[in-house]
Amino acid sequence: MLGPVILAASRSDRMRRLISAAPVTKQVVDRFIPGETVDDIVPIVEELTGKGLELTMDVVGEDITTPEQASAARDAYLELIERIAPLGLGDKVEMSVKLSMFGQALDGGHELALANVRPVVEAAAAIGTTVTLDAEDHTTLDSMFAIHEELRKDFPQTGCVIQAYLFRTEADARRLADAGSRVRLVKGAYKEPAEVAYQQKHEIDKAYVRVLRILMEGEGYPMIGSHDPRLISIAQELARRAGRKLDEYEFQMLYGIRGEEHLRLAAEGHRMRVYTAYGTDWYGYFMRRLAEKPANLRFFARSMVSKG
Repeated sequence: MLGPVILAASRSDRMRRLISAAPVTKQVVDRFIPGETVDDIVPIVEELTGKGLELTMDVVGEDITTPEQASAARDAYLELIERIAPLGLGDKVEMSVKLSMFGQALDGGHELALANVRPVVEAAAAIGTTVTLDAEDHTTLDSMFAIHEELRKDFPQTGCVIQAYLFRTEADARRLADAGSRVRLVKGAYKEPAEVAYQQKHEIDKAYVRVLRILMEGEGYPMIGSHDPRLISIAQELARRAGRKLDEYEFQMLYGIRGEEHLRLAAEGHRMRVYTAYGTDWYGYFMRRLAEKPANLRFFARSMVSKG
């Protein structure tokens, strides 16, 4: 029940000011967001890939109100790609982007977001990696999927994200599960109305399994975005039944959550990709991490009590 409350707080300027000003906040945020600059994050990339893990990189920030801010977001990704290029890591380090950062919500936002994201996709392809388009709230999805389809004409490895809690997702999964596609399945982390999304955890979990079966039985490349041990076990069983080899799907988890499980899965031969965010505009990202899992909220609350 706390999840919707936290998601509402993620859009509150008052809560943003209160939480950002708390002395303990930075050290807690550091658990999920290991840096603010490219200089901070490059050593993290080297450390995690050195342990056999793969990464998807997210430059945090969603409150874009001008075309200039959208261009700055594009440039931040281009700087990241330029800095990791000499590491020669290929597709071990990909990018995750939110089209809202590229101006999707502005006037003419669909065309603006496409124009801004295309150079990022091109630059990623030039160093042997790719980009995944993150899903946001349901009102943005038709635009996201249209941009995804357009980018795949020239860059077929461009990935996208689908969210199990939305009623539409099973149909989206069937449409996307074609040869060469890359689809990340997550539960969903936005406050959505009951008219478009399941509201109860058990309903979302059942939907997740139904959608995951579609992806595993399809011809694309499923990316399992979950920390839930039960869903991870189910994913392994569905992959086995579908005759998939270990390199024909991957697990994805957030930086700072279940780090030992990251290493365990990698040691078993699975592709294990860590979603690693960095940047200064961390508030919305951080609040959704709290909303997704009660343990994250308890961790934050304990820190506030013990360190505040």
